Amino acid sequence: HQTSTMSHPSMNHHSGRTSTSYRRTGRYMRSMSPVVSSRSSNYHHQQRQRSSTQLPRLTYEKVDFQLADAVNAEFLATRSNEKVELQDLNDRFASFIDKVHYLEQQNSGLQQELSQFKGQLQEGKPNRATELFQEELRELRRQLDHVGKERDQYQVERDNLAEDMNLLKQRLDEENQKRAEAESNLIVFRKDVDDATLSRLELERKIESLMDEIEFLKKLHEEEIQDVQVSVQTQQMKMEVEQTARPDLAAALKDIRAQYENIATKNMHESEEWYKSKFADLTDSAKRNTDALRQAKHEQNEHRRQMQSLNCEIDALKSTNEALLRQMREMEGQFGVEANNYQDNVGRLEEEIHHLKDEMARHLREYQDLLNVKMALDIEIATYRKLLEGEESRIIVPMHPSQYGRSGDRAYDHTPDTPSRKPVVIKTVETRDGEVKIINISWYQENVFHTFHVPIMIFTIQIFHYTAFAGSDVI
Repeated sequence: HQTSTMSHPSMNHHSGRTSTSYRRTGRYMRSMSPVVSSRSSNYHHQQRQRSSTQLPRLTYEKVDFQLADAVNAEFLATRSNEKVELQDLNDRFASFIDKVHYLEQQNSGLQQELSQFKGQLQEGKPNRATELFQEELRELRRQLDHVGKERDQYQVERDNLAEDMNLLKQRLDEENQKRAEAESNLIVFRKDVDDATLSRLELERKIESLMDEIEFLKKLHEEEIQDVQVSVQTQQMKMEVEQTARPDLAAALKDIRAQYENIATKNMHESEEWYKSKFADLTDSAKRNTDALRQAKHEQNEHRRQMQSLNCEIDALKSTNEALLRQMREMEGQFGVEANNYQDNVGRLEEEIHHLKDEMARHLREYQDLLNVKMALDIEIATYRKLLEGEESRIIVPMHPSQYGRSGDRAYDHTPDTPSRKPVVIKTVETRDGEVKIINISWYQENVFHTFHVPIMIFTIQIFHYTAFAGSDVI
């Protein structure tokens, strides 16, 4: 009874550890189910060995049939649970095999497509994507050629307009120079006109003063004549008086009168001639000044008309220049907008091309990943197959507890196997389309010898991606 109470807790304890192990490795059941199912027989054998080592040594003298019945019942319950678990694992393994077949079919289809695609590339036959890319590129080149021709045409028109604008600017400079010269001449002519006006006014004042002087001299001459006449009359009267007294004085008076009359006549003629000549000179000078003034006014009017015409022409040229500049700015803005639109179209098409290339690369990567998964699954299946074959060869039929008495001490003197570690490393290097895939598959089996404790299988797959520029090689 004491032996029975000592063995039951250990069995319960190990049963709890078994359930815990299954919970911990539950998420790996999808990939580890074949291994667990393949290792179940070895597990039963090891558990029986473990149980046999932990049970107390029985002899023919100390056989407890109640303890044997309890151990037998617990062993049968454990076997039934293991059968259920094995059925579940077998179902999972069958679904896994179906999935592998499905992936193999998909892989074969993708391999056919890839071989067809590679064949087309090697033969130089354009595929649909390449034809679309080439068509898009040809269309873009045609658009660029058309835009380049329009740009060249507009540049020629712009150069012609620039030449016309330069000619107009040169003509405008010449007209401005002529205008400046005309303005300088006008200033000089205005100065001459002012001088002529001043001279005319001065001459008019001189004429007025001379006319006043002539009038004064005329009055003075008349007064002198009157005085002379009065004096002559007085002398004549005196002479007549004296003639009566002295008859010889009449001839003398006549002579004197004649002399004075001659002198007065001569002076009058001289003064009249001097005044006439002076008046003629002044008249000629005034006429000349009037002609010069008239000519200056005529030239001034002519220059004014030229200035007005030049101003009108300058305004017209300015308006034409502004219109040309405005048209040039509008054309530059329009060409800038069109160029930006074309650049946007080119960028959008380049983005589409890049996106299509990315999609193609993504499909190729997905295909490569599927190939890698398929290869890894093939390796895993081969590994599982080898493990199953190896474990099936090591399966030992368990002994029934009723035979413990007959087996004697040999059944309980069996010592457990030493824990073993069997590392297996499979390295595969695959180079396809410039990408190197290194698949490092390593696994090891660790046997933990405790009652009802499932051995743990660790299976790791590490995939490293490297970029390379090599052909398709398989190492």
